Parts: sequence; C-alpha cells; structure tokens
Amino acid sequence: MKSIFETGKKESIQDVLEGKDRRVEFQQKVFAAYPEQILVDIKMNIPGPIKNNQFIKRLYDTGIKNFETLLNNSKIDFQLIKELNKASGPENFYLMNTTDIQVIKKISIKFEDTTSLGRLFDADVLSANRTDALSRKDLNLPVRKCFICNRPAKECARSRRHSVKELQDYISGIYWKYFC
Repeated sequence: MKSIFETGKKESIQDVLEGKDRRVEFQQKVFAAYPEQILVDIKMNIPGPIKNNQFIKRLYDTGIKNFETLLNNSKIDFQLIKELNKASGPENFYLMNTTDIQVIKKISIKFEDTTSLGRLFDADVLSANRTDALSRKDLNLPVRKCFICNRPAKECARSRRHSVKELQDYISGIYWKYFC
C-alpha cells in the first residue's frame, strides 16, 4: 500500500502554533458578530509534518459531505462561513442556527465515532459564553478512542505510543479503502 504522505508542504511546529493563534482570532471575530450562535470548527487530526495534499483533501471533502448530511438529517440549519485549504490542513467553520450546544456536540461526536473516516476528524463545538470547546466529558460521555488501539486517544498521543509512520499508514489505508 502506497503512503498518501509522500507529497505536500511540510509544516513546522511554529506553523502549527501560528495556525492555532489565527483560528482563535477568527473564532473571537465570529462571536463578536454572532454572540448567540454555536460555531463548529472542523478539521482533521493528521500526524506528522505533512498536513495537506490532494489525498488528505479528498478524505476531508468526503468526510465533510458526511458531516453536512448528518446535520441535514438531524434538521439542523447551518451555514458554512469559512473554508480553508492551507498547508496546515483543510478546515471549515460553520454557524449553527440553534443555541443548543449539547445537540450539536452529540451530532459531532456521532460523526467522529461512527465511521473510520469520521475518526480522523476533530469537530470543536464552541459558543461565545465558553472559554473552550464543549467536551465529551462535559456531557458525561466516554473520551475519544485511539483509532489504532482503542485506548484513550489523548493517552496515546501524550505517550507517543504509536509512531508517526504507523499513524500515517493507518490513514493511508483508510484512503485506499475509500477510493479504490
């Protein structure tokens, strides 16, 4: 199986940190304009220095269609307000036409947990009156599981239990499963 990580611009840690700062700045602008609405910031968890290329973008676009279908099937009115396709990875920002943050978080969790592709995504559900994203713990739900070994994902990330190559091979396998 060929790796999908052989092409693409390598991102440094500094690039990733600057992207986080820009993300927070944009989120603050959104909440200044729409203080009552829920914002969903959706991106992928991509290990290693290559965060975007034609393969990753194709996985992302397929996952986004699944996410939007889930929102539509749940009768949630939403608006895509910003779509990024940078070397740091594709990312979408959605305003939800509801004030029920828990409903949106549960839909996001369903998206993240029900398919192997969804497990590659991270959907942060935010509101103006919170300093951080609503978490699974806030809803008394189990933590995210590692897509390789099913242990708590944060535990595996912190301990670096799996190599970047092992994680990238897993993601490459998902790509070839979906598109071949």
